[in-house]
This record gives sequence, structure tokens and C-alpha cells, in this order.
Amino acid sequence: MGKTLYLECNSGISGDMVVAALLDLGASEDKMRTVLASLPLTGFRVEVCRVKKNGLDCCDFNVILDEDMENHDHDMAYLYGHLENEDPGNSHGHDHSHGHNHSHEQGQVQEHSYGHDHSHEHEHSHDHGHNHNHIHDHSHGHDHSHHVHRGMKEVMAIISAASMTEGARVLAGRIFGIIAEAEAQAHGTTADKVHFHEVGAVDSIVDIVAAAVCLDDLQITDTVITGISEGSGTVRCAHGILSVPVPAVAAISKDHQLPIRMTGRQGELITPTGAAIAAAICTSHNLPDPLIITGSGMGAGKRAYEIPSILRAFLLKEEETGLRNGEEGREDRVWKLETNVDDCSGEDLGYVMEELFKAGARDVFYSPIYMKKNRPGILLSVLCMEEDVGRLEQIIFQETTTIGIRRCPYERTILPRKKGLVQTDWGEVEVKICTLPDGRERVYPEYESVSGLARTRGVSRREILEKL
Repeated sequence: MGKTLYLECNSGISGDMVVAALLDLGASEDKMRTVLASLPLTGFRVEVCRVKKNGLDCCDFNVILDEDMENHDHDMAYLYGHLENEDPGNSHGHDHSHGHNHSHEQGQVQEHSYGHDHSHEHEHSHDHGHNHNHIHDHSHGHDHSHHVHRGMKEVMAIISAASMTEGARVLAGRIFGIIAEAEAQAHGTTADKVHFHEVGAVDSIVDIVAAAVCLDDLQITDTVITGISEGSGTVRCAHGILSVPVPAVAAISKDHQLPIRMTGRQGELITPTGAAIAAAICTSHNLPDPLIITGSGMGAGKRAYEIPSILRAFLLKEEETGLRNGEEGREDRVWKLETNVDDCSGEDLGYVMEELFKAGARDVFYSPIYMKKNRPGILLSVLCMEEDVGRLEQIIFQETTTIGIRRCPYERTILPRKKGLVQTDWGEVEVKICTLPDGRERVYPEYESVSGLARTRGVSRREILEKL
């Protein structure tokens, strides 16, 4: 049976933080290491250790590159234009900014740490996996991966060659696909023409594959992310100064409706790989109520802020994560909000729908109507739980021209439902399984799962659906 994961991203998210949190949550380190050892890549090793973050014991995941592959992306004085020697959250005052020279392109997603192995309490004073990688192609006879330019085909070949489950393979491919789309938008090209000189680096492939293997090992089928904190200010790159969030993160947030919270903390809290992992696995922005936790883990970031750089991961009790009032029975109650509008643009209506879904609406739809004096208009209808009524009404008032909203409760009959996986010729597809009153089951494939598999396998959605 699948499990529900909740990621608390108050300090942002990066690939190494995700892997560390999942390992601390109980994912098998041995399975992860076995898969990583099967990758057709050289020049790296991984280290899993314990570190202290503001006195809290956390798991730390490091991808350590061979010395000749190390591209030293920890010079915070270069990235942020000021010195980082004074770290208020670092109990030992360690300074890991060694004056390394950066010549990297902003928005790249190589994510790793470099194996600073301190057995005593410490906090890394460099950034958690933010890497702005080399953009020049160097022809070396060995695998200097941060110099290697790979397309989606080459990345998928690496993933396909690894000894991993099909579920983990599909998820890793989905994460790379999300990054490809985001980088294509940022650089004004198409996903099939993007060269992953950034995510093609060894450490980034390791982060993404490790995260996929851990999620698969924990049997995660649903993930709740209520918000992801992002920093502020700018980041220096080879082409100048760019604002935070960087273009790839902004594109992923827009395309996948990631709930980002902008903070006043200087720096880049969300990396493109972290954003892509979140986008690939997030199924809800709302926590169940009441909240029942069955497991927890903490993954350390590599940079200390006023708030400790920690990604917390929780396993939630399965019974509490479906329909809040009808999981065991057949009856449920929802509220319907309605309003008529005749002077909102299509862009305004599209935006308000996105905001309503992000705020917890169960469904949002529009119907064409004729209003008084035969004016054509739109009927906005929203289905939601009672506790979400006030928040959703506020969004409707703020984002539309309406001056009144009708609301009423509706009793409804629902079918018991659960999550499942169906094997196809191309990999596993996530499905929703509903039980009919006579006991028969009806299976509905999840759109995102089918679409992600179609993109990574290069087949049509129709081909996959016909095999279900």
C-alpha cells in the first residue's frame, strides 16, 4: 500500500536535502548505494553522516567528486557579493569559503556537497547544493561530468542502464523532464534541444537518482507540500547578476503550481533540482486534519541561516489522507460557492482558477450564462470543504470583480477509493481505484503519471492508456 509524505520546506529545498531527509525517514541506504554503484558514471563517491543543525541531529548526504572533477561552488563571497565568514548559526564558526573561482551559468542545477567530514557538531557555512555550473564544453578523455553536455537521450540512457526498479526509473526520468522543460523556457528553446551541461553533471544525476530510489523504497504515492520558502536578492553568474528565484525555479513553479513563499533571507533557498523533485511528487498542498504522523526525518542543508537549514519529512497515516469526511463511509458534505461575472478577462479567470486550486478547492469550473439585459457572462463555481470556505471567498473577492458570492452545503455520495500502481510495457502508472456498490473495482489512471511516462519513454499517452 502506498504511503503519504509531507515535506516541510521552511528552509527551501535541494536535491541533497531531499535524499538526506528520506534516508533519515527510513529509506534503505544499502539499496540506494547499490543503484548508484550501477550507474555508468565514474569520479564520485557518496557519504552519509550525521550533523548538528542548531542542536538538532540531522542526516547529511554528500556526493564527493574526485579532486580533478571538483568545481568548487562554495565561494559565497562570489555568489552573493559579500563575505560569509561570520555565520551566526555555526557553533564552530567554520568557514568553507576557500576563494574558489566561479565561471558558471546561473540557473543550473548541479546539487551536491563535497564531503566535509566533521564528526563533531557543525554547520556548513556554504550553500546547500546550489551550483551554477560551467557552460563551456571541454573535450576530456575521461568523465569530467561538469564539462559534459548531455541531452535528454543521454541522461535517460544513464538512468536506463542502472539496476533500479521501474518505479524509481520512471520518477527519475520525470524529474529530468521537468528540468528540461524549465531550462527550455529559460533559454528560449525546446526540451528536446536542451543540453544538460548542468544536470548532466555526475553529482546532479546522483542526487536525482538517489531521491527517486528512496521515494520508491518508501513506497510514497502521495506527497503534501504546503509551501516552499525562497530567499531574496541576487546571484552572480558568468553572464551577470540574476534575481532569486532563478529562471528555472520560476518556470517550474509556474508550470506545476508549486506554492512558494518569498522570504527576506538573502540567498537562493530553492534549487532547480529541488523544485523539480517537488513538482514531480507533489499531489496536494493541504495537510489532512487531524494530522497523524507515523514517521519523521530531517535532512541537513549545507548553509546556516537564522532558521536552521533543514528539510523535514513526515510519513502520514494513510487513513487520514483521502477524502476528509468520507473515507470509510459513503456520504460526504461539500460546499458550493457561486458568483456571476461579466467584466473579467480570460486571463483573470484563468489566474483565479489556479489560485483557488492552490488554496484547497476540490473543483473549480466555469459555465457560460446570460445575465440581465442579455449580457453574456460566466458562472464561477467552486466546490470545497467547509473549513476552506472563508479562504476561497477571499481569493474570489480579491481576484475577480464580483461583489457577492452565493454558498450552500451539498450532501453527496462518494465511492471508496485508494491509490495503486499498474504495470505497463513502459513502466508503472499511478491509478485511482474506486469500489462500486456491488464490490467491483474501477481503475482510473492519474493524468500526471501517464503524461510523465509518455514523455520519458517517447510514446503517446494513447499507447499507454490502451495497455491499462
